[in-house]
Amino acid sequence: MSIFRRPDYHSEASEFLNQLKTAKPALERQQRDGRALLWDLRLDREVQQGFKDARVAQPAYVYQTQSDH
Repeated sequence: MSIFRRPDYHSEASEFLNQLKTAKPALERQQRDGRALLWDLRLDREVQQGFKDARVAQPAYVYQTQSDH
């Protein structure tokens, strides 16, 4: 080990998270389960294509009122 090596720095946030993970060992598994519920979903390609086909093109200037004159 070098004499110039500094001790490893741990921020208060890092220390808090490490203590939390130590106190609740199931926390990471619960986070993964929660992520799987909301984000890790299989997409139906037919439904996605329907959404894409139903999209309406945005006008160049969205605040312009439509005039029939």
